[in-house]
Amino acid sequence: MSPSADAAAPVPTSSPPLAPLVAAQLSYLLSHSKLPIRVGQIWSGCHNGRHSDRFTLSIPFCLDYVHWDFVYNALSPMVAPDVVFGQDDEGFQPLVDYADAGNDKSCLARWDYRDPRGLFALVHELRELYIECHKKQVAKVDDARVTFELSTVLTKEGIEVCMVPSADRPDEVKFAVPLLDVDFNFNKLVPGCPWRLPQKIHLQVIFPISRSSSYSSVPSAPRLKLISTSDLKSLFSVEDVKLPPWSNGMCLAEYLPALEESLNLLVVEASASIGARRRFIEALAPTFGRPIEADPIFCRRATVLSISGVFTFLVHFAIPLQFPKQQPILTLQSSQVTI
Repeated sequence: MSPSADAAAPVPTSSPPLAPLVAAQLSYLLSHSKLPIRVGQIWSGCHNGRHSDRFTLSIPFCLDYVHWDFVYNALSPMVAPDVVFGQDDEGFQPLVDYADAGNDKSCLARWDYRDPRGLFALVHELRELYIECHKKQVAKVDDARVTFELSTVLTKEGIEVCMVPSADRPDEVKFAVPLLDVDFNFNKLVPGCPWRLPQKIHLQVIFPISRSSSYSSVPSAPRLKLISTSDLKSLFSVEDVKLPPWSNGMCLAEYLPALEESLNLLVVEASASIGARRRFIEALAPTFGRPIEADPIFCRRATVLSISGVFTFLVHFAIPLQFPKQQPILTLQSSQVTI
């Protein structure tokens, strides 16, 4: 699934408020991180405690989420939090490794409870280590094609990989490949755009593991799917994109250039479509007068007031992303009937 842009889940009303120092760190993380991090359960480690001091964070990874518990101590707020990773992450122990190696590069080595940036630095540091951990796991897979794909595309900035275990079929390897330039800024295409988080398009590629050391037979094509951040659907729907075919013997390094070139053209068309929709809405004024309601940013909808004899009604225009290739949808609503 694609990580959503929602910053936080609702906090249970029965939970006491977070300790002030902890709340400051969590607030800084949610307001400054470019990742769509969600807050799950918040609770107190003390029975009938005045303050909560621990919470679950859902952190995006490889087009899904991992769920980690961050455990502070309200009675000792100067101490850095413990972190409890997911049940499938037994091999991921970065904090233990840091301690054993005497590594002073971790943000934990210079933890300052008065600095609200502490949790922000810790979460991003752990996520980067988690990405590298999974790359090492996938590199150990005994599959010639997976090994080759890793050697050719792993240097692409922002790529993430992980194992996909399954009880009823062979294990698989998932690649989450960012498309377009990493620094591509969709906000610049849409003046006044309300997006706070960066919008991204990824190609999800799932390779079945053959456990073979050579290409003795032609490997099956991977499963491919375009995934975007949810807010981007207001501008551009990846569901309307037809993926290029995957030829026998093809690899990701060969597949990606044509796909990215096609996406670039489609994104330019999507941006131009906003202008066409805006001009359509402006053209309604000579006939209907100024719209009483309109989408000023993406120009996806407009409502005008019309009169025919004694009948006064609203005309709702729903303008598709593919306008003008697809025509608007009109809905009439009586102004004298409450719906």
